[in-house]
Formats: sequence, structure tokens, C-alpha cells
Amino acid sequence: MLTLERIPVAPAQIRRPDPEAARFCIGEPPKPEHVRITNSSFFRPMQLLPTSRRKALYALFAFCGEVHGIAAGDTSRMLKLALLADRRAEVALLYAGRPQHVVTRALRDAVNRFELPFDDFRLIIDGLEMDTRTDIWGPSLAQLDLYCERAAVAVGRIALRIFGMAADDVERVAAALGRGLQLTGILRDLAQDARRQRLYLPRELLHAHGIFATMPSYVLAQPALAQVCNVLAERAAAYFADAEPMLETCSLWPMRPAAAILSTYRTMLGALLSCGWVRLDESVCSPGWRQMELLTVRGLTGR
Repeated sequence: MLTLERIPVAPAQIRRPDPEAARFCIGEPPKPEHVRITNSSFFRPMQLLPTSRRKALYALFAFCGEVHGIAAGDTSRMLKLALLADRRAEVALLYAGRPQHVVTRALRDAVNRFELPFDDFRLIIDGLEMDTRTDIWGPSLAQLDLYCERAAVAVGRIALRIFGMAADDVERVAAALGRGLQLTGILRDLAQDARRQRLYLPRELLHAHGIFATMPSYVLAQPALAQVCNVLAERAAAYFADAEPMLETCSLWPMRPAAAILSTYRTMLGALLSCGWVRLDESVCSPGWRQMELLTVRGLTGR
């Protein structure tokens, strides 16, 4: 039976190892309307959405959680790839009007109601296959950008359509916001990823700061790590700066969840920079009053 990992994150604390959304194990998922996203950066803003949009997001999180659970499982690469291929076939059945799996059946209404594109679901699975086929150690900047496109931007395009953003704005906002979120997550999860034999810091930045090996444990022990992380953090901050004005020009009400996620991750990025890149397994604290201020300023505490 599929279970949802509970993530006990207090509003005043950001924990490096926590994923940014619900994480699932392989098996049968709960009904999407019963999925609880405990990470406050997602859960609170989602409660402001109309029921149809909220259920669509729960269905999206259930899908993402299930396929991520496959890729992160302890089974062999061959089995993971076979299971991901099965989910790819399920997405094709979904768009043919014949979904079989409980997760893809739950997406049927969202796909039809919000005109969600088939290619973005395909890209999500492409990203997981990219991470499953081989251990990623120091990808090139081009490879990292492709990974961000598949792992975050594709999900962002789907979510923004569900939020209600105009189709003409979706691509630009998702491209900036998704990359900012993904790079911030990479910086937050350096130690966790290293334990999984993953290192997503791009090799061009490593080489520029005198690090020429890509073994995760070695890179994380280098004195120049902080310089590499600071450069990548600057890139994430630039993506957030690009996304913010585009969100502000959209209708405030439907974009509140997206604006809240941007604000929370920007705060997280600032906390990471303030704490530096040492003791990577320790929690990174962010003042609770600041997060509440961000939520209140954007009107996110009302219903």
C-alpha cells in the first residue's frame, strides 16, 4: 500500500532534507482529495483555491509523488525504468480517454477542465528516467538546465494552468520560477543528494573554482564549495527576480499560491546564504515572523 511520508516542518524552520512536496512509496496511492501536503509553502496557499483547482493540484501531486517514489526507491535500475515506462504508457492512456491506474484516473477531470498538455507529463517522466539511468555527478550547465526543464519547469507549466494563469504567460513564468525552485532545492539538499550518490552542481562552476573531481563526498568537503554554491544561488535569485514581476502582472487572486511559493523559496535561499555551506546536514532556520509577514502581505492568511 502506498503511504505518504509526513513532513513535520514548523513554519519557523526549513529543513534541508525535506522534499518540496509530498513524497510517496511505490504502490497504490491514496485518493488525491485525501493527500495532505504538510510543507507550509504548498499547503496553505492551496487552501485558497476553488475546489476544482485544489483537487486538480492534489491529483498532480499524487502523480508526481508516485513517479518520484518509483525513481527514489530501493529497487534495481531496470525495474525502476520498467515502472516508469508503465507510467508513461498510463499517461498515453489518460489522453486517449482510457486511464487505468488510480492516479491517472484522478487526473482525467483536471486534464480536460484545464487543458493540461500531454508533453509536460511526458517531460516529467523523462526527467526521472534521466536521474534513474545513471548517477548524476557534476552535470554540464546544459545538462543541468535540461534537468531543471524536466524536473521543475514542466510541473510548473501544469500547476500554473491549474492556478488559472493565461496560457500566453505560463511558459515565461514557469521557465523562471521552476528553475529558481529547482536550483534552490539542489542547494538545500546537497548532503541528502550526496548520500544518494548525486551531485547536481554543474561541472563548469566546479572547474572555475578549482574542483576537478565530481565524487559527491569529495566535492562537499572542498573549501571552495561555498564559492560554487554562492554562484548557483545568485542564478536562482535572478530567476526569482525574473518571475516576480510576471506574477505581479497576473490577476492577484489565482496567482496567490504561486506568489507564496516564490516568496517562501526566496526566503529559504536567503537562509541558506546566511548560514553558509557548512554543516550541510543541519536545519536551516528562517525567522517565523518573516514567513508570516510574507504570507500576510500577499493576503494569504485569509480564506
